[in-house]
Amino acid sequence: MNIPSFLRALPICLLAGVALLGQASQVQAQAAKELPQMTLSATDVNGKKLELSDYAGNTLLVSFFTAGCNLCARDLRLMREFYVGNAKRHFVLLAINIDRSKQDYETYLQLINLAVPKEQRFPIVWRYAPGFKDNFGNITSQPTHFVINPKGQLLWKREGTFQSEDWDNLWEALG
Repeated sequence: MNIPSFLRALPICLLAGVALLGQASQVQAQAAKELPQMTLSATDVNGKKLELSDYAGNTLLVSFFTAGCNLCARDLRLMREFYVGNAKRHFVLLAINIDRSKQDYETYLQLINLAVPKEQRFPIVWRYAPGFKDNFGNITSQPTHFVINPKGQLLWKREGTFQSEDWDNLWEALG
């Protein structure tokens, strides 16, 4: 029987594909084990000590922003809506103000207290407060967002405003 050459190559291609899928699964499993462990130690606006580990078991969105940044304000408004709608799904939003001036930070907090209902507020800390420590690195874009899994590991980072696919990815991270 005369078998066309492309059909004779099919079993080899299938075996190669299975081998590649096995390698991809191993790479994904290895990558999952090597996700960076994120840390943060701060004091919130009420003087309460706050550690990233306090939120173990929750998916965490950590957003770095400045008070005068329009993109930051837009993102935080949308994130506040997401936070209110998903807090019962073990989702926490943590905002980190990176204004150099403490006065800018405090003015922002005053505006939040006037404009945002208490049940819609999330923790906000100032990165330049005494005792603040984190391992998020140098923040060069505003806003910059990090999604942390329930084990405290970095899932992904977005420099700049949240994109539509980021909302999908965040939703998936909630499980």
